[in-house]
Amino acid sequence: MPSVDLQTLRDLLPPGRLSDDDASQAAFESDGLTAFRCRPLAVVIPQNETEVVQTVRWCDQHAVPFVARGSGTSLSGGSMPVAGGIVISLNRLRQIIKVDPDNRIAVVQPGVINLHVSAAAARHGLYYAPDPSSQKICTIGGNIAFNSGGAHCLKYGMTSNHVIGIRAVTASGEIVTFGGESLESVGPDFTGLFCGSEGLFGVALEITLRLLPQPECFHTVLVGYRSLRAAGDAVSAVIDSGLLPGAMEIMEALAIEAAEAATQCGYPKGAAAVLIVELEGPREKIEAEKQQLESIIAATDAFETVVAADDQQRAGIWAGRKSAFSAVGKLSPDFLVQDGVVPRKRLGDALEAIEGFSKDSGLRVANVFHAGDGNLHPLILFDDSVDGELERAEALAGKILDLCVQMGGSITGEHGVGMEKREFLPKMYDEPTMELMHRLRAAFDPQTIANPGKMFPGAEAPALSSHGLHPLEKAGVISRE
Repeated sequence: MPSVDLQTLRDLLPPGRLSDDDASQAAFESDGLTAFRCRPLAVVIPQNETEVVQTVRWCDQHAVPFVARGSGTSLSGGSMPVAGGIVISLNRLRQIIKVDPDNRIAVVQPGVINLHVSAAAARHGLYYAPDPSSQKICTIGGNIAFNSGGAHCLKYGMTSNHVIGIRAVTASGEIVTFGGESLESVGPDFTGLFCGSEGLFGVALEITLRLLPQPECFHTVLVGYRSLRAAGDAVSAVIDSGLLPGAMEIMEALAIEAAEAATQCGYPKGAAAVLIVELEGPREKIEAEKQQLESIIAATDAFETVVAADDQQRAGIWAGRKSAFSAVGKLSPDFLVQDGVVPRKRLGDALEAIEGFSKDSGLRVANVFHAGDGNLHPLILFDDSVDGELERAEALAGKILDLCVQMGGSITGEHGVGMEKREFLPKMYDEPTMELMHRLRAAFDPQTIANPGKMFPGAEAPALSSHGLHPLEKAGVISRE
């Protein structure tokens, strides 16, 4: 790549917006997939959308790659820097522009934290439904990029089901508006197309979100099982009954151990797996449904059932589940979080196969998943300071993704393809479909400067695989002890 004069970009922006020092570059060298790292050419931290547009247009004019980034919680390498490129950090675009209770919408900037939307809507008896585990820190812009889900996506759907309008700047610098403030739109669903595009089309500037009325009441049940298969069979029994819970989650023994260490969540002792089922809605409806759920659970092989008596106990149950990813760090110095989908009826088969893969590889796997829609999150535990363990973990992750495709599922449910799963995309889609995806991308980004090297296979990697100790560990600044 030819040398670029950053001074021309610095001159476009107010003082302090652009940083290219070592500390700034290091702070943005990785996202949640820390096995891959790369330092950007520079970091731009705009404070308004005009500065975002100026930066994107400068990148287009000089053919410099860029990646837009929120809190960096993505787990597929999708928001890692591009070598020789610019990181556009959107965290300061955090204004909730308006909450309209009459039309049940909120208009927000991309740097708004997911949970802050519900907090702002709560005074009107409304909330924002998508709830990723990282909802206390992840941003709406990042949720759009990866079409994030969460525990309650079984009943309410993914981010794309709750975004009705987007104003964005494409990679070529054009300001576009998709959708609006109405649930009904005319013409192609460009809003839906933009959701899940992983930053390959451009940068969202303003997002219109659909809000829902807060449920009148909740009924949250925690069920302990002696086997993972029994928990999976219980999920099938609930679905077959016609019940549609707000959420159904399963955690197996290793994930339970991690959650207990982190949050003391009080899950049933000795459980090989726990099932969390949450009903929500009008009080009369929930009264009838909870009796139906009680009968279903009683017919399964549960050995302990805990019903949340109040909001505090309900929060404690969910705290264990929401902490699972980060809590595994208490059990292992490193781990990979996988994200695949299998048909619900194949959950038991998939989990048994993953258990076999784990034994063959000699690596532990902690399973956490959105049981209601078959979205698996196996957490593969390894120690990157041990030669060969990262490669074994990656090989195990690949086997799990292959399994998902073979079972008629998907290589990703909500974490995106990013850097991690690029080579698996052609296993799901044929050549004409892949070509169509490239053509769509080129329509928004003719120069391929928006997050290049991600999602599609065969491109030069945007970041360098990192093996062994982190540079700060080598320098003695941090320790894993």
